Amino acid sequence: MRELTLTADLENLQRIRDFVSEAAHAGGLSDRACYNLQLAVDEIATNIISYGYAGAPLSAHITVRAELLDSAVRITLEDKGTPFDPRSKVTDGLNTIAEPLDERAIGGLGIVLALSGVDQFEYKRINDTNVNVFAMRKS
Repeated sequence: MRELTLTADLENLQRIRDFVSEAAHAGGLSDRACYNLQLAVDEIATNIISYGYAGAPLSAHITVRAELLDSAVRITLEDKGTPFDPRSKVTDGLNTIAEPLDERAIGGLGIVLALSGVDQFEYKRINDTNVNVFAMRKS
């Protein structure tokens, strides 16, 4: 298992992307699967930093773990920000798709698109920690 802990700062998103990309390629995922996994993790990490830690001190952190399993690559994001289950935005995002562009509510659609690209997504709140788990099966 590989692990990376960074301050919850938008400037660290590229390091998270690189970490996920390296793990996905090391785990034998296709370029397409690697991209989809990276996109999903990036979307949720951006939301954690932008909303879960809004106004938080510089001591706020995100931990990223990569597990290379026999049949899949699993990425886990952990943070101690505001409790937030990204799946709660999926319904909101799907409801706005049918609306005219200028009448759509802001937010939610990025999460829908990102999570639809991974094979599995789970969210848990364990004690005071948000745990987001993404998995992509190997081809």
